[in-house]
Amino acid sequence: MLRQTAVHMRGLLARRALTSSSVRMASHGHEVSETVDMSRPMYYDRVDVPLPDKPYKDLLTDVDKTLKQKEKGPWSQLSKEEKIALYRLMFHQTYPEMKQKTSEWKTVLGGIFFFLGFTGLVVWWQRIYVYPPLPKTCEADSQAMQLKRMLDMRVNPVQGFSAKWDYEKGQWK
Repeated sequence: MLRQTAVHMRGLLARRALTSSSVRMASHGHEVSETVDMSRPMYYDRVDVPLPDKPYKDLLTDVDKTLKQKEKGPWSQLSKEEKIALYRLMFHQTYPEMKQKTSEWKTVLGGIFFFLGFTGLVVWWQRIYVYPPLPKTCEADSQAMQLKRMLDMRVNPVQGFSAKWDYEKGQWK
């Protein structure tokens, strides 16, 4: 009995080792995504945080390195283009570029109208093909006969329906 349990456990462990989650995901055509270490400094452009954790460009070219050396000297000797290039080494966007309006609202509104239109088509289709026809009591003639019968029976004569009907003149009060 103990031997059977040990053999069974060995089989389960072997099967588990062969079907780990990464192997399973790779076998189904999915790539395993890499995890991002959020404890390391990251670059991001945000209006409410003026200085990101790290500069925009980490790997500097030779031109960028010479520009960084020039940065250590007096800034009055730097041209406007060099100052802009130095800014672009640290930041990807300026504040006006970050605050610039996007046209994303058009996409969102278009999606909303698309789904509203699709929902309208589904409701229309259901009304025609799914729901049964309205009963005879919903027709105008049937409702008029029902109203006349209720008035003849003097339904709720104190505060209700019949109280608003003048029986002598045959019209509504």
